[in-house]
Amino acid sequence: MKRLISALCIGAFAAGSASAQLRLTLDDAIRIALSENPTVRVADLEVERYDYVRKETRGNLLPSLSLSGDYTRAIEKSTMRGGISFGADNTFTGTASLSVPLFAPTVYGTLKLNRAQIAAAVEAARSSRIVLASEVKKAFYNILLAEQSLTTLEESRATIQRTVDDTLLKYRQGLASEYDYLTAQVELSNLLPTITQTKNSIEVAKLQLKMYLSVPEEVSVEPVGDLDGMKNVVLAGGEPLSTDVSQNSDLRALDIQAEMLRYQLKTTNAARIPTIAAFGSATITGNDMVDFRKMMAGGEAGTGEAVADLNSSKYFWTHPISVGVQLSIPIFSGLKNTYRARQVKNQIEQLDLQRDYAYRQTTVAVESAINDLLTARETMLAQAQTMAQADKAYQIADTRFRAGAGTILELNTAQLNRTQAHLNYSQAIYDYLSAQADYDRIVGREPGVN
Repeated sequence: MKRLISALCIGAFAAGSASAQLRLTLDDAIRIALSENPTVRVADLEVERYDYVRKETRGNLLPSLSLSGDYTRAIEKSTMRGGISFGADNTFTGTASLSVPLFAPTVYGTLKLNRAQIAAAVEAARSSRIVLASEVKKAFYNILLAEQSLTTLEESRATIQRTVDDTLLKYRQGLASEYDYLTAQVELSNLLPTITQTKNSIEVAKLQLKMYLSVPEEVSVEPVGDLDGMKNVVLAGGEPLSTDVSQNSDLRALDIQAEMLRYQLKTTNAARIPTIAAFGSATITGNDMVDFRKMMAGGEAGTGEAVADLNSSKYFWTHPISVGVQLSIPIFSGLKNTYRARQVKNQIEQLDLQRDYAYRQTTVAVESAINDLLTARETMLAQAQTMAQADKAYQIADTRFRAGAGTILELNTAQLNRTQAHLNYSQAIYDYLSAQADYDRIVGREPGVN
């Protein structure tokens, strides 16, 4: 995705742009955000981390092999009565130990718990994508709303400026009063701060969108499209609205958390079950201790073939090998497992109450989102009619004023109503699209999934 951003920026430079510019559709913005936003990347890494945790737990069921070795140098050897010393000056020992779990119920329970933890991490990653897509949509729509509002205000300023110029000309010719000219000037002056504020809001909205996309600050972001082009989406009404919240991410996370607690309870109870493991060990030991037969012979080397065999090696080596089965039966552990199990049961009861309350909240939220959608759609339809009426009223007032039959107050009022009607129409479209983004988030609709 970084290559996509770079390619788009390079294309802007090739087109002769003074600075890097990124022109984005809404789908492009969501795709870049889901790829580059740190929140989503952290959530994906958390899924990967829990997968490592599961593999670590599974390693407890695999054979365990260890090797150890040591060397001992005797500084002072043991001495018997009569001055006879025994023991080795140098001792070498090497040990290989093998352990194979045959029945480990605690590990089995922990593996199930790990799978639930992975499911929780996956759901958290899904939730972060849903929330991020909703925020990107709102930021994108917010820019379009501010830009369309600025266009409306600029058109209004041009219209008012024309009225000011015409009034000034009439005032100089004695056809209009100074009051008319000053009133037109005041209306124009009152509009300028709103235009400046709208321009600033566009920059702030773009900064917010760039934050969601993790786009460098020096890159300019330009959304493609306008609110008027999206009105057909509002008029169509979208797909049938459902109050089904089974895919709500918060509720699913609570369900998975409850499953995790149940597995945790089983794991705690499994600590009371005996465990079985097979083991084996092989040891090789070498030392240079003097043979007792030589000691009994008065310290002499002795004679014959037997003595020659004894002296054939400086070290005496032994290599015992043993295997076995170990059974571990927990009898009493200070009631720790009992109280630990009661803690988990208490958490399950708390979670059930939280889940029930969260379900009610989510149901209210989805009903509210649907009402907001329907209200915004009806408002847009009403504002479309109001806007047409305001345009016609302004045309009548403007014609009357220029013919000398109307007053500047009538014209200013008509102009103000016209501007407000256009702004309200744009706001109604934005409210619908924003409510649609909230609805998608509440019902748990993933970006790109219908």
